[in-house]
Amino acid sequence: MPEIPDIEAYIEALRPRIMGRRWLGVRLVTPFLLRTVNPPLESLEGGSVTGVDRLGKRLVFEIAGPGETGGDPGPAPSFFVVLHLMVAGRLHWKSPGAAVPKKSGLAAFDLEGGTLILTEAGKKRRASLHVLEHGDALVALDRGGLEVAGSTPEAFADALRRENHTLKRALTDPHILSGIGNAYSDEILHRARLSPLKQTRALDNEEMERLHTAAVDVLEEWTERLRAEARGEFPEKVTAFRPEMAVHGRYGAACPVCGTQIRRILYAENECDYCPTCQTGGRIMADRALSRLLRDDWPRFVDDVIRPPGANGPP
Repeated sequence: MPEIPDIEAYIEALRPRIMGRRWLGVRLVTPFLLRTVNPPLESLEGGSVTGVDRLGKRLVFEIAGPGETGGDPGPAPSFFVVLHLMVAGRLHWKSPGAAVPKKSGLAAFDLEGGTLILTEAGKKRRASLHVLEHGDALVALDRGGLEVAGSTPEAFADALRRENHTLKRALTDPHILSGIGNAYSDEILHRARLSPLKQTRALDNEEMERLHTAAVDVLEEWTERLRAEARGEFPEKVTAFRPEMAVHGRYGAACPVCGTQIRRILYAENECDYCPTCQTGGRIMADRALSRLLRDDWPRFVDDVIRPPGANGPP
């Protein structure tokens, strides 16, 4: 799922391409993408893009109505087009009037000077599009989570300690923190040297401060990395799995800090990746799948792992 660094990379690429440009219309491939009926999509046509921003993991386009851009006289409302990419939604900048891909295409946003194509991999269609006429409606979509960038350690600690959850859940809960998902929560916890299963209220002040610093630094570093990677081009390689990551998506590989094999916890449709040496004091967490099968044979600690003959490096 695109998270803060990915969404910010999209925003930086979109602003010079569409700010001030006319909004020509939307070609919907699947009606299930659109989650609102009033105002209709047609009411935006002929308007002008006046803003591109982020609301959590959502992209928000502000469109000044035609009456505000030299169309019909008199005041016209500003509209908000809110796009949530969910897990597999991706954006592609194409030439004006570009065709929508048959298998993965969901919609085409036609603008003066180009077309923004929305695709979604897989068979499940989870991406969503809202068209709103009032700022109050936009506020209603805000989950209320704290924006980590610019936050104080005190505000960060207050948000996490308001309820008692595992750190993994707290970091990814949009009601607690804004814009962080599965990938960057793994990276933050590894940087902070904290177990994903530790409870938020069990953190002492030093651990909480370490977690706050890690969250700010990881999000900032990856945002800058993705911006530099695009280098003025439109980002086409938005993915949750990057070889430069420390632990996320690297199950079975060596931790870049200590060399221990990266482990994972499987749950629902996700996995949590971590380093036992750096984060859990050497303890291997049950993965809710293989651990149930092995039962008593499941290794509890890194030192319990039986390594094959000739294997090199730490387990």
